[in-house]
Amino acid sequence: MAISPPYPYPTPPDGPAGGGALRHAHWWQRTWVRYGALITLLTLSGLVILALVRQQTGTEGFLVGLGLAVLPVPLLIAAFRWLDRVEPGPWRNLVFAFAWGACAAALIAIVANSFATKWIATATADPSGADTLGATVIAPVVEESAKAAAVLLVFLFRRRDFTGIVDGVVIAGVTATGFAFTENILYLGTAFGTDQLTGDRGIPSVTAATFFVRVVMSPFAHPLFTVLTGIGFGIAALSGERQHVRRVLLPLAGLLLAMGMHAFWNGSSTFGEFGFFAVYGAFMVPTFAVLTWLVVWTRQRELHTVREELPAYAVAGWLSPAEPYALGSMRARRLARTFAKNHGGTPAARAVAEYEAYATSLAFLRHRGRLGRAGADFVVREGELLNELWRRREVARPALEHAGRVAAPMPLPAAAWPPHGFGYGYAQPPGQGHGYAQPPGHHHAPVQPPGHGYGYPAGPHPAYNPYRT
Repeated sequence: MAISPPYPYPTPPDGPAGGGALRHAHWWQRTWVRYGALITLLTLSGLVILALVRQQTGTEGFLVGLGLAVLPVPLLIAAFRWLDRVEPGPWRNLVFAFAWGACAAALIAIVANSFATKWIATATADPSGADTLGATVIAPVVEESAKAAAVLLVFLFRRRDFTGIVDGVVIAGVTATGFAFTENILYLGTAFGTDQLTGDRGIPSVTAATFFVRVVMSPFAHPLFTVLTGIGFGIAALSGERQHVRRVLLPLAGLLLAMGMHAFWNGSSTFGEFGFFAVYGAFMVPTFAVLTWLVVWTRQRELHTVREELPAYAVAGWLSPAEPYALGSMRARRLARTFAKNHGGTPAARAVAEYEAYATSLAFLRHRGRLGRAGADFVVREGELLNELWRRREVARPALEHAGRVAAPMPLPAAAWPPHGFGYGYAQPPGQGHGYAQPPGHHHAPVQPPGHGYGYPAGPHPAYNPYRT
């Protein structure tokens, strides 16, 4: 059957891409201006923080600190990227998060912590007490607030990429990884300088001790604190648009928990000779294990959502019956990309990866719509995602069907499909009394069911029978 040009999905009133409003926007509202201002801010912050750290550590200490501090970064980034594999967000969000943590948040922390500690020391005439108070009270508040700003910015301005707990965890974790990277350069470089001053030319004891505590034992400390803020934002992202109090209080609660855990960790050195190890073993490690379990469980729930929501589109003819099961299995997804690469090269594998990401976004969108939590742009966004899938179907469908046969359960028989009229949020077969959005190449216009704000995708042809085996 020949395929005609792409189906004209509903668009915002201002034009195909909503560009009418942008044409009449003020110059400071244009995208390139905002990007330019953000890049300039991060670049200037990076240069200033570089100068400050180098001033405190010296050139040699800075280079040693840089070489040691970079070691855990690839592992942490890879771990957070692995968590984000179900619906991977764009790399630009991760680059922004890391740059904000390493440059802007670190600069804010250094300036604010130094100012507050000096002010307290002057006011109390107790430098030692000021250092303790700065580490246990001032630093957690300043640092967690500075890191949380990156999560807030992504939450507000990249809302389509921020759909749940895993997204909050990933953005928060990468931001904190960048912050810890810069902080480790400062601490390790200063420790190296101390060893040089004391004339310890053998094993640099202070440097080795600092490296062991910050890089070996607790590289996850800063990410662990800020992940609590990310979880708060992630739960808020799952809330309905009218739940304003919930969407405000949950991120604040996560931020307060992050500050509290950070303060407890920083104060462990005041709990006696073995206070650090006691807090590490009895508090940090169990908390890390619980949060790791929560995030992995959430990732499995996301795969379950994909398997639960996408069969509606298979019934409607947008997907083949095997695809929802393949898309709901990470092993099957990997097999599909490998199959595509072996038969079509890297471009084919990239197309399959994009297809998987768009299909996952579609499943999450449908899930939010079924729960009444989707935004006003549900129909437009659904159409955009379906169109992206349709453009890549010739490459992705054979690969996913192959992967489904190898790794995923066989498609359900016809009798196991949900019956006609099985409720809001699912596509229904043609001929049930409503209009349906259809794959490209068909003339039936999408009509929304009475009493609902969301369109229902349906079959490619009135005679299409999704129950035929």
